[in-house]
Amino acid sequence: MPKLIIQIPSLNEAASLPETIAALPRRIEGVDRVEVLVIDDGSDDGTAEVARRAGADHVIRFPQNQGLAQAFSAGIDAALKLGADVIVNTDADNQYDARDLPELVRPILEGRADMVVGDRGPGELAHFSPLKRSLQSYGSWVVRGISGTDVPDAASGFRAFSRRAALRLNVISDFTYTLETLVQAGKKQLAVTHVPVRSRETRPSRLFKSIPSYLYRSFLTLVRIYSLYSPIRLFWAVGSLMLLSGVAIGLRFLFFYVTTGGAGMVQSLILAAALGIIGVQTILMGLIADLIGASRSLVEDTLLRVRKIELELDVPADLEPGYHEEDGSHEARPGGRSGAAGAR
Repeated sequence: MPKLIIQIPSLNEAASLPETIAALPRRIEGVDRVEVLVIDDGSDDGTAEVARRAGADHVIRFPQNQGLAQAFSAGIDAALKLGADVIVNTDADNQYDARDLPELVRPILEGRADMVVGDRGPGELAHFSPLKRSLQSYGSWVVRGISGTDVPDAASGFRAFSRRAALRLNVISDFTYTLETLVQAGKKQLAVTHVPVRSRETRPSRLFKSIPSYLYRSFLTLVRIYSLYSPIRLFWAVGSLMLLSGVAIGLRFLFFYVTTGGAGMVQSLILAAALGIIGVQTILMGLIADLIGASRSLVEDTLLRVRKIELELDVPADLEPGYHEEDGSHEARPGGRSGAAGAR
């Protein structure tokens, strides 16, 4: 039977983490074993120690804050090396109702999905302001269009991954993993679905300082990821728009040149030439980006094979020092090797 690891990225969550861990189910139908992995992202409130006392099976601790995306990636890598067949990501602030976790993983256990996103129904959440509900709904609509998925709550951090999906997803953003993993899953033809989940009001997010900041960084993330996976469509759309604008302005200049001699219209000719040149260059950049994208696909395929080789060689997870073989975990040593690995 499969093994499930629930990972919890945490930053200064010592106050809420015990309640979050205590609420997690330790027995789920169709799962042989449930373990909890906490990623302490450079906390200064003793989050790692609190996680140990609260019953976390494994802990990763960064001495310095790396950001949510890096903490998520570290958790995925460790969970794979710890033998997880299914990985669930949840927030440390107990925002998501852990009672919905069995339903979250069910599509994966039944072989119907590679990735499942918990749908909070953001357009109807009472503790969201009207502005936030509108932005969440519109943002999810944009992500659905870019990724080709039908997930109604793109920003939800309560999600489950099959081992197959976890091996194939590569987070390169330094902001958040939620949008990027959805776009990648859609572009890589992974089976993505969603299930309704309950959520509760928590303290303000520490991921961003304000809504404009979140929108700006999310926009940059989407543009970057979309450019990686659909460069020709993006660059050719922008380049064609500039080229057509240059042609239109050029035709306007010709009209006035034929009818009135073009006096005072030299600026239009210069603008038309500039837009035409930039448009052609942008289209050529799209071709180059597409060639780079082909190389990226080869690199990702190589990375997938390296990950599989590491798992076959039983490369240990880079866990927090203090865990031992006898209690089902590993004691990490400098360089990320466990005591068992170091003795080989």
